[in-house]
Amino acid sequence: MGARAAPSRRRQAGRRLRYLPTGSFPFLLLLLLLCIQLGGGQKKKENLLAEKVEQLMEWSSRRSIFRMNGDKFRKFIKAPPRNYSMIVMFTALQPQRQCSVCRQANEEYQILANSWRYSSAFCNKLFFSMVDYDEGTDVFQQLNMNSAPTFMHFPPKGRPKRADTFDLQRIGFAAEQLAKWIADRTDVHIRVFRPPNYSGTIALALLVSLVGGLLYLRRNNLEFIYNKTGWAMVSLCIVFAMTSGQMWNHIRGPPYAHKNPHNGQVSYIHGSSQAQFVAESHIILVLNAAITMGMVLLNEAATSKGDVGKRRIICLVGLGLVVFFFSFLLSIFRSKYHGYPYSDLDFE
Repeated sequence: MGARAAPSRRRQAGRRLRYLPTGSFPFLLLLLLLCIQLGGGQKKKENLLAEKVEQLMEWSSRRSIFRMNGDKFRKFIKAPPRNYSMIVMFTALQPQRQCSVCRQANEEYQILANSWRYSSAFCNKLFFSMVDYDEGTDVFQQLNMNSAPTFMHFPPKGRPKRADTFDLQRIGFAAEQLAKWIADRTDVHIRVFRPPNYSGTIALALLVSLVGGLLYLRRNNLEFIYNKTGWAMVSLCIVFAMTSGQMWNHIRGPPYAHKNPHNGQVSYIHGSSQAQFVAESHIILVLNAAITMGMVLLNEAATSKGDVGKRRIICLVGLGLVVFFFSFLLSIFRSKYHGYPYSDLDFE
């Protein structure tokens, strides 16, 4: 029974092949060619990806941050295939740009990239690059970017999302903050290693030595330590410096002023509430000092027991200082916080 069944099955298979439609053979051949082409295309993509990663690794071996122009940006970041994350700093480091913030952000970016390059976890899944405005103007235009510095993360797949742009205005550009942001976007944790900096320690030691030497020389006459007027002047200087934004200038490093390249007009007051110029902080310091002087004169006119006419003049001068300079201060505040409804005198 088993020997008879085998030829029967062969005859049935032969009948099925004999009745197979002749039009299916070109279809099968086309399907086979398509599979071969897809396999070749996949192999080509793999080879292209391997070449890109090899080139990036070679650049990273030379320096932790490699510079890109428009062609390199489109080839290694915008064009697929890509299986790596790319952190890009868009900046303007040329001296004619006068972007001190860009230089400070670049220093922090270098510290972060060096920490990653010399880390034991370094791999080909994350790279650091930079696009300078004067070397990649077309990239800035393509991304509709009109400010620098800006940090962006380009993921291995898909387009960057809103969270892939680092919130520099709110967080700052410290290397530790950048590392935390990168960890959130890529799951790559970078431990920041800062080179030792002894300038602060040396400056503090010199200050302590200077104060100690002054006290030693005046050891027989230390009455100036108990001088209320002197301490009041020192306190006022510190208050004026802090309220005018000197600490913000120290952290962010803004330019002194801004000169419009088109008409040459110089701006000393920044038009946004999120930034300021160094000249602006100096103007605010002078205004605060003038208002304080006016308040001191008003207090002197009210508490002194001198001539009435003299006290009246002092009172009028103090009142004029307070009204004029406080109105000027309010006008600056309104120019930065648009829609602010209050003012004393209109200087606009």
